[in-house]
Amino acid sequence: MSPLIEQLLSKSQAELDALFSTKEAGPIPNGEAKGTAIIAPGTVFSPEIAKLINLFAWQGKVFDADSGTLRNHILPFGLKAIIANVYKGDSLLDQKPCIVLDYSTTSIVAHWVRDEIRLIAPNIYLGKVYWDNSSLIHFALEFQP
Repeated sequence: MSPLIEQLLSKSQAELDALFSTKEAGPIPNGEAKGTAIIAPGTVFSPEIAKLINLFAWQGKVFDADSGTLRNHILPFGLKAIIANVYKGDSLLDQKPCIVLDYSTTSIVAHWVRDEIRLIAPNIYLGKVYWDNSSLIHFALEFQP
């Protein structure tokens, strides 16, 4: 985990939203990204929760920029499933451009989920997860250069 990702785990929800709002969308990514779920941001529990989620539930996303889709890398054995459409659109947070990860027409299990990402550093995106347009959690995606 990069030092920047570790810093994100120590930020509060408001600080993560503020950082997200200050950044541009960046290009639609391509390739595999290591994911870090940011649950209970700014607490001593956030790093441990992130490790457990990474181990047992979600390891990241694999983007195919040419087709405008992605697959989530899930479960301990690395299944690549839960497809989303990927495109640029306006953020639910601040109505500024972001990259939308839209599960509404591609997934039975996650059709009510919408993720948004913005580039916050080279090869690192900060994301927000929405459930029925209500903010749920943040996450980070780290691509290898």
